[in-house]
Amino acid sequence: MTSTAARATASLRSRNFRLFVIGQIVSVAGTWMMVVSQDWLVLGMTDDSGTALGTVTALQFAPVLLFTLQGGRLADRFDKRRLLMAANLASGALALTLAVLVLTGSARLWSVYGFAFAVGLVNAVEIPARMSFVGELVGSELLPNASALSAAYFNVARIVGPAGAGVLISVAGTGWVMLLNGLSYLATVVALRLMDPARISRTARGPDKAGVRDGLRHATRSPDLLVPLALVAAVAVFGMNFQLTLPLLAKTVFHADASSFGLVTAAFAAGSLAAAFSGTLRRGRPSQRLVIGSAAVFGAAEAATGWAPTYPAAIALLFLTGFATTHFAQAANHRIQLGSDPRYRGRVLGLYTLILQGSTPVGALLVARLSEQAGARSGFVAGGLLSLGAAGAAAVFAAVRGASPGRAPDASRLAEPEPHPPHGDDEARQADLGPERADMRVERAP
Repeated sequence: MTSTAARATASLRSRNFRLFVIGQIVSVAGTWMMVVSQDWLVLGMTDDSGTALGTVTALQFAPVLLFTLQGGRLADRFDKRRLLMAANLASGALALTLAVLVLTGSARLWSVYGFAFAVGLVNAVEIPARMSFVGELVGSELLPNASALSAAYFNVARIVGPAGAGVLISVAGTGWVMLLNGLSYLATVVALRLMDPARISRTARGPDKAGVRDGLRHATRSPDLLVPLALVAAVAVFGMNFQLTLPLLAKTVFHADASSFGLVTAAFAAGSLAAAFSGTLRRGRPSQRLVIGSAAVFGAAEAATGWAPTYPAAIALLFLTGFATTHFAQAANHRIQLGSDPRYRGRVLGLYTLILQGSTPVGALLVARLSEQAGARSGFVAGGLLSLGAAGAAAVFAAVRGASPGRAPDASRLAEPEPHPPHGDDEARQADLGPERADMRVERAP
């Protein structure tokens, strides 16, 4: 039991990663409070308009669609720690500005639209930098564990944030919730400042002239990366529109108030958290079969949520859907990240982010139109069935190509930086990993 717990938390032995996690928990909790308050504000401004909510979602994710590949290039070429500090300061300033507008009664729908687009611009740089920075903090051997723990803290914040936001909105209003979000970004900035740069294993840079196209070429040369990327694209467009579908389901189907709305989001996040913790024991690169299977389970769970007859049944099914969402996203992320050359990892993760989140504007507008014409349930049912169909298509494609997991050289080690001499808490980490390193090697499927 002790050995299992130690493996599940192995990456936390790194002081830098512990600081990163602490800062992120505070900041992400604030972000999820902001999501709830922004959605509630827009619904209140527009008399529960699904189109307006879909527009806000599309504007927030459109810059990710347009610029995240450039953000991945920046992450590969510059100090990720400094990029993340700048991005968090910018996000904090934007949140505080909107909070002041709301508190003074000056906020209008167009100002919320503008805020959403500006946050998306920052996210286009922050997301690939943050995802690839985790690997620099802990190394390739512990990357699956650290990534799963990152998903865990994200979902802890996703439970605490919406639940707290529901109560605070009822008591103080959306403006004060937005103000708290703006201040929460300082936690990440402080954590990044407190890190020891000497213990960050920076990835070797690619050629000076390497650009976005080089990262795309690296990804498209490997069918082993293309299958999960294509599956993520289909599921993201049709199935992962929860920023839109959750508030519509809560308010228009079950007529929830602010507190009950927070509970809907928290139930989804609790399932995601359970999946994240289950992933902390993963030791290597997930198989293609696992990625496809988890996508199929996700589609079935989401479609079932759309048919939920009662509010308690919806809460239970949202827990299952949250679990399946994170399990699929983590499996795809690990398979893609651990199958790519570290010199191009920022750009590959930029492509992954482009597909996963940049597709949201398209999906949000489609689901918004469908929900307005056929009801909020239709967004869940259609998204789930289409995701299930995409998983079936991926399974057929993999079978035709004869794809199956196997051992081959690990691309994630092609350009590993020289490790710094172990000392302090890193020495304990390396000592613990000593007898288990052979068990934690990453597999590369053909």
